[in-house]
Amino acid sequence: MKNLILFSLLIPCFYLSQFKTVTFSDLEIVQKDHPKPVIIHLYTDWCSVCKIEKYNLSRDKDWTERINKDFYFINFEAEKTKNEIHFQGKEFKYLPNGNSGIHELALALSKNKNQPVYPLWIILDKKQNLVYYHEGQFTPKQMKETLAKITGDSGQQPQELSQ
Repeated sequence: MKNLILFSLLIPCFYLSQFKTVTFSDLEIVQKDHPKPVIIHLYTDWCSVCKIEKYNLSRDKDWTERINKDFYFINFEAEKTKNEIHFQGKEFKYLPNGNSGIHELALALSKNKNQPVYPLWIILDKKQNLVYYHEGQFTPKQMKETLAKITGDSGQQPQELSQ
């Protein structure tokens, strides 16, 4: 009986959509062949808002498919990614600090150079120019509105949403 209950609780998880992700190292290659805007999502594994956000965004299958079709999506774990990253002509390394640390790229992408706010959403156009920056929770509704503006589904320019 316990197994049946546990199984029934896990079933909804199998139906969640997933974003197709690329890495920073793959981005340069895929942009040459098929340029698209880029969504960079900086998060940490300890951030509860990041986890809730990921779950909420993945629940909308149609929207996930649209992001996968129209954007490149980079999921960047700012405090656990330790490999050297080449991005926009520069090299970025992991900066250890005792048992933890942070990646230089997370600091470079963040407006707060001492400690980024998580989650952090950065949207670049096809030429990797910044078109949108958002610190903190980004609801599916806010994301849909912002990405619609960026892709030209409405006549308005994207603006940073109030937090």
